[in-house]
Amino acid sequence: MMNNVTNTKVITDIVRLSYANVWEPKSINGGAEKYSVSLIIPKSDTKTIEAIERAVDAAIEEGKKKHGRSFPNKQALKLPLRDGDIDRPGDDAYADSYFVNANSVSPPQIVDQSVAPILNRSDVYSGVYARVSVNFYPFASQNKGIACGLGNIQKIKDGEPLGGKASAASDFSSVPTDDFLS
Repeated sequence: MMNNVTNTKVITDIVRLSYANVWEPKSINGGAEKYSVSLIIPKSDTKTIEAIERAVDAAIEEGKKKHGRSFPNKQALKLPLRDGDIDRPGDDAYADSYFVNANSVSPPQIVDQSVAPILNRSDVYSGVYARVSVNFYPFASQNKGIACGLGNIQKIKDGEPLGGKASAASDFSSVPTDDFLS
């Protein structure tokens, strides 16, 4: 159930969140603090991939209108859709997937399947499966390319947490205690 609200906006099918800095903004490489997330898109999700490619093409056209001839053709631009098998070799979470890194200076709205706000921060983490709204737009700074703006997040289901952090339940077993009150 994907739709394009504008030709540069995409609402994904189910993707997996990685590097999910969606509750508090963080600085990446010394830049401005932003909310950010990497969206892992299975290569089998051709609907989302094609929608992203169309949105990127629309953003390139916007770049040409805004920057004129100084905005290069697609082959010379830094593009947001990347191949996990090439750019993240050895990372099983990115295997057989594409990914885009999305960010925003304003916080995303984060909702559950019923579109009710999620208030418990531990409910949305790297590894969760979600639908995400993103918007693609041209940039022309030192480099020229198409960036991906983070919109909103709808959690669909839990997933195995990414990042190597184990849960307490997997680290420990219950310990019998002596009932010192008896």
